[in-house]
Amino acid sequence: MRKPIHSADPLLRLQASITARDNKLLDWLYDHGVLTTDQIAAALFPSLDFTQRRLRRLTLLRAVDRFRPNRAYGGSYPYHYVLDQLGYDHVHVQRGLGRPRRDQARRRKQSLTSRPDLPHLLGGNQVFIDLAAHARTHPDTELARWQPASAYHEPGTLYRKGGDPQIIIAGATGFPRPDGAGVWTERGRSVPFFLEYDTSGEHLPVLIEKIAKYERLYLMSTWAWPVLFHLPSARREANLHHRLAGIDLRTVIATTTAELRTALNASPADQVWQLAAHGGRHRLIDLPYNDTDHDEEYTSQDQPAPDERVA
Repeated sequence: MRKPIHSADPLLRLQASITARDNKLLDWLYDHGVLTTDQIAAALFPSLDFTQRRLRRLTLLRAVDRFRPNRAYGGSYPYHYVLDQLGYDHVHVQRGLGRPRRDQARRRKQSLTSRPDLPHLLGGNQVFIDLAAHARTHPDTELARWQPASAYHEPGTLYRKGGDPQIIIAGATGFPRPDGAGVWTERGRSVPFFLEYDTSGEHLPVLIEKIAKYERLYLMSTWAWPVLFHLPSARREANLHHRLAGIDLRTVIATTTAELRTALNASPADQVWQLAAHGGRHRLIDLPYNDTDHDEEYTSQDQPAPDERVA
């Protein structure tokens, strides 16, 4: 009896083994570079053990690769996962792109392992991972979109019809370069947002200058999303709000802290966001925005009126 013929094409073999959850993971790694085992488990899998088994399988299939950075004072961090070359091939096929460079996975892994701001990248990714993890246990919610910082590196991506063409002409330096952007949906409503992930590595005037760039974009465009500043401490947050107290902002600036979220065991979707010049905390879904394009794409029965602001 003849033995069954198995495909010699590694990509076809990978595609025969891929699940919808694997597809999402590979898409995330393609767009956002690197995720840790714990992040992947929290957002996509029912348990850490299940996650580890699946990641071992994807590693054997050459869909993903992994590394463990060394800690400064000994030991190492958990595994950090990136796309392997077949992972790039698979995502390119799924997205209808041309074949990737043959050394794309090697080059990107080298870039990520030597990246000095890797903790900043992982921290920004963590905010979105926490939203995805929240959605896993709350069926009426969804992280409907997660865009990387690279999606906004060119100023033309911030331009909308009817806005000032100077948004394109002036160049990227005069306009925001967020650490990510997303769309959060809850109970039939959705809100788009930008994320600025702060590690206290920059002086407060640098944060103020970032806010000035969002204000410039607001005044020159036809749309405005809330800007979420995720700060490390209550002291940092209080100092930022003190600096903003005398500024007449049109942009919606909302802040929270890692300290507060840890103390409350709270998701970014929860009531943890403080608006500049307003007291109290608000849920992410309740933050105001102004974007008719978004409203047409994410239709709901309870979208905010244009220029609505929290009192």
